[in-house]
Amino acid sequence: MGRSVWADSAGVAAEEVSLLIREAFLRGISTRQVGRVVATLTGETVSAQTVSKLTRDLDEAVRQFHQARLSDDYAYLFLDGVSLRVRRPRGRKQVQMLVAYGIRRDGTRHLLAFLRSQGEGQADWEGLLQDLYRRGLEGQALELILTDGCAGLAAAIRTVYPRVRHQRCRVHKMRNILEKARKRDYDEVKAGAQAIYLAESRPQAVAAFRSRWCRAYPTMVRRLQQDLPELLSFFAFPRHLWRKLRTTNMIERCFVEVRRRTRPMVCFVNVESADRIIYSIFQRFNLEWKTRTLNLFTQAA
Repeated sequence: MGRSVWADSAGVAAEEVSLLIREAFLRGISTRQVGRVVATLTGETVSAQTVSKLTRDLDEAVRQFHQARLSDDYAYLFLDGVSLRVRRPRGRKQVQMLVAYGIRRDGTRHLLAFLRSQGEGQADWEGLLQDLYRRGLEGQALELILTDGCAGLAAAIRTVYPRVRHQRCRVHKMRNILEKARKRDYDEVKAGAQAIYLAESRPQAVAAFRSRWCRAYPTMVRRLQQDLPELLSFFAFPRHLWRKLRTTNMIERCFVEVRRRTRPMVCFVNVESADRIIYSIFQRFNLEWKTRTLNLFTQAA
């Protein structure tokens, strides 16, 4: 943005005012309130409409983010969705943001993509994964994809990245298992299920759990048995990475910040506004991570 009405008697540069507006927008401050703050700095009255126009300048940055080429050297891909409220003609509606987070072998990481959708079905996730593929992430170096266990996402992975191992989050699976446990069995079921992930020998741990609970919870044990290949994929990787590669905590931490930043907004006025704020949050993460390598991922096995 060049110099214009925003170069003022107080010497505040247009670029600085633009950054102020973006930061205020990111923190959920209304356009009217932003106008008042800018007027205090510049000595000029700034309308809410003018502030809205400047925030819409983010649309070009969002477009460039979605079209940027991706290098095909990511080894680990975390996939998950975060729900946002958007105002629609018929009232407020939940909108899903499907998100991809990648880590390279050198420990560098990026939030690679987000896609607005109405749900988390196979077609929705295929849309995101095919976008990653078209932009350059063909998966030649990709070793593991981590998810929360969403069935539609699992099916999409088999379609777009069929050769890549899939790891389902142990936290989500544990939650599913414990929902089925009776109160009197809760602690023992939990300890038995945890032993599967913490075992030195997974066949022994699985056999122990199956023999103990097969009669009391046949359906739960059967489902666990079916899901085991995707629950224990992390065992194929160096031991020091097991804790990082058996949950979706890496991407969930990003969503904590998304929720914190968007909570003051309560509800987005439109889907474009939601795109702008998600882009702004992700761009900040990506800039911070340029100097913050995940050293654990660079260690030898």
